[in-house]
Amino acid sequence: MKKFILLGISVLIGSFCHIYACTGISFQSQDGAHIVARTIEWAATPTPAFYVVTPRGHSVTSYTPTGTNGITFTTRYGSVGLATQQAEFIAEGINEAGLSAGLFFFSRYGDYGPYHKENSSQYICDLQVVSWLLGSFSTIDEVKKGMESVKVVSVNPDPTSALHWRIADASGRQVVMEITHGGQVHFFENTVGVLTNSPGYEWHLTNLNNYIGLHTGYVSPRQIGNISLHSFGAGAGLHGLPGDVTPPSRFVRAYFYTATAAQPKTALSAITQSFHILNNFDIPLGLEHVKKADIPDMPSTTQWTTATDISNRKIYYRTAYNSQIRCIDLHQINFKKVDYQVHPLDLVQEEKIETISIK
Repeated sequence: MKKFILLGISVLIGSFCHIYACTGISFQSQDGAHIVARTIEWAATPTPAFYVVTPRGHSVTSYTPTGTNGITFTTRYGSVGLATQQAEFIAEGINEAGLSAGLFFFSRYGDYGPYHKENSSQYICDLQVVSWLLGSFSTIDEVKKGMESVKVVSVNPDPTSALHWRIADASGRQVVMEITHGGQVHFFENTVGVLTNSPGYEWHLTNLNNYIGLHTGYVSPRQIGNISLHSFGAGAGLHGLPGDVTPPSRFVRAYFYTATAAQPKTALSAITQSFHILNNFDIPLGLEHVKKADIPDMPSTTQWTTATDISNRKIYYRTAYNSQIRCIDLHQINFKKVDYQVHPLDLVQEEKIETISIK
């Protein structure tokens, strides 16, 4: 039975990994709150999504390519996570100590190294890394130390499948964790507060130099030859900002949108601003399909968007089916007594718009 379940998981993962795209941004508000936000996309099918409440003392055993026989750990910290495909696969979340973590697809650049089944108890599935981090650690330094004792493995048979991770703690520090070259773990201080997908984080930083000429506001009129040239309006200084949905273009766009934005006054205004900026990164359904007949019956490739207030221990989300922003406040949860819980992000996946009745 375990082999059958594992096969099903690998098929599910394989079905969305090639069209899995995420854009992450972050803010610090004037009142000192640290916010991380992101989109999550896949264009193959409507995919089950859940919020998962995990108490302290919850026991977890990781999947590996040979079964449910990876590392076993008991959670030290309670957490709330948003999961995709199935409850074990937390894609974004925060724990009660203020550690936040999220996974981002990292195709063709991540390399976990070979899997040795005789040492299966040392491995953790890449899609369960976020769950392990949230349950086990409170700071980035603890995460770095903890990563020395485990190996990461994918249960997806596609060798091009891999992930990298954004991790932040209550101090506001933020890092990107990438595993390359046969299992070498690298941490990069995320000084720009942005993350997308392939290539690696350092490449994206270098690529920003290609856009050194961009700036906010108007462009002053210029006389070139016999013609006086004028901009068409505000924002001309950002003409040339890439608009496609590839990871490099989304990284550049996300950086300029966040770096030039006014600093929000409060945590809530930073949350609101994050959702507004991430509106620009919704991927319209159909862009990644060669034939219109292949487009699935769902509202959007961007299936949900989330923003996490690390400082105040709150996680907000909205979905393709319901644009109302919902909030889970970790301060209202007694992680010592609460049961392990899994709930769908949407009670009903139905596109519905309320009609206002005027009398």
